[in-house]
Amino acid sequence: MKKAAGYFATAFVLAAFACYFYFAGGGSETALSAEGFKPKAGSESLAFRLPDMDEQPHPVGGGQGKLQFVNFWASWCGPCELEAPDLQKIYEKYGGKLIMYGLNSTKYDKERAARQFVADHELTFPILMDRDGNVTDTYKVETFPTTFLIDQSGVIRERINGVIPYEEWERLIEKYI
Repeated sequence: MKKAAGYFATAFVLAAFACYFYFAGGGSETALSAEGFKPKAGSESLAFRLPDMDEQPHPVGGGQGKLQFVNFWASWCGPCELEAPDLQKIYEKYGGKLIMYGLNSTKYDKERAARQFVADHELTFPILMDRDGNVTDTYKVETFPTTFLIDQSGVIRERINGVIPYEEWERLIEKYI
């Protein structure tokens, strides 16, 4: 009898977790269908929506008719701090020719620290907040910064892990614009 009660309790807990994850993910703006998705050059990007720091949603990925520059970062990341001035320069130079987002991996960061980072570095391009970590996880971002260049039709053209020189950014952007 005790064994049956134990099995019942275990099944109940597992069912509760399954329901929680099902309903928690279903209402998320970042619900992604990641089955078979490989976030690497040559793969179709997955489309998603995330809020910016003012809670306005932005579509990312998929074909948007312009080159997309999507930079995953965290406020505690030293290389992200080194890269920030170059990203702002890129936005100032190419902002009308590409769609640029800084994507804060908020699940792995503190939102207050992320907001302070943006203010300290005077970043003026849209900063998106991945509060539940779904996009960061789906795109298999494990090191910061990680940047994706997604072409006009939604194909990932480059995945850059880490920091590269500004001149290399210019070369890559010119190649895909």
